[in-house]
Amino acid sequence: MTQGHRITVEQGTRHVRVAHGGQVVAESRRPLLLRETGYPVRYYLPPEDVRTDLLTPSGTQTYCPFKGTASYWSLPDAADTVWAYPEPKPEVALIKDHFCFYEVEEVPET
Repeated sequence: MTQGHRITVEQGTRHVRVAHGGQVVAESRRPLLLRETGYPVRYYLPPEDVRTDLLTPSGTQTYCPFKGTASYWSLPDAADTVWAYPEPKPEVALIKDHFCFYEVEEVPET
């Protein structure tokens, strides 16, 4: 990693949810929290906690020198809003095949 750039991945325990168009797309109590210098915390959710039937592969890919190549999926009326790293760099291997969304809300404990 370059000087001053840092990435950490830790197991989270907060209840998080992703909704789109009034429908719950993902819900998890075991998100991975990825913290990267200069970016907001991102929640990576296990595939078992994601309604993958609502996702359409988009063909879009991006490359991050720290995480690897990301593949993207779209939700209805929301292109490229979900991504995952099928072959992440060894430093972030925990996020392999976990889905990340731009909009994730923490669910208050009751």
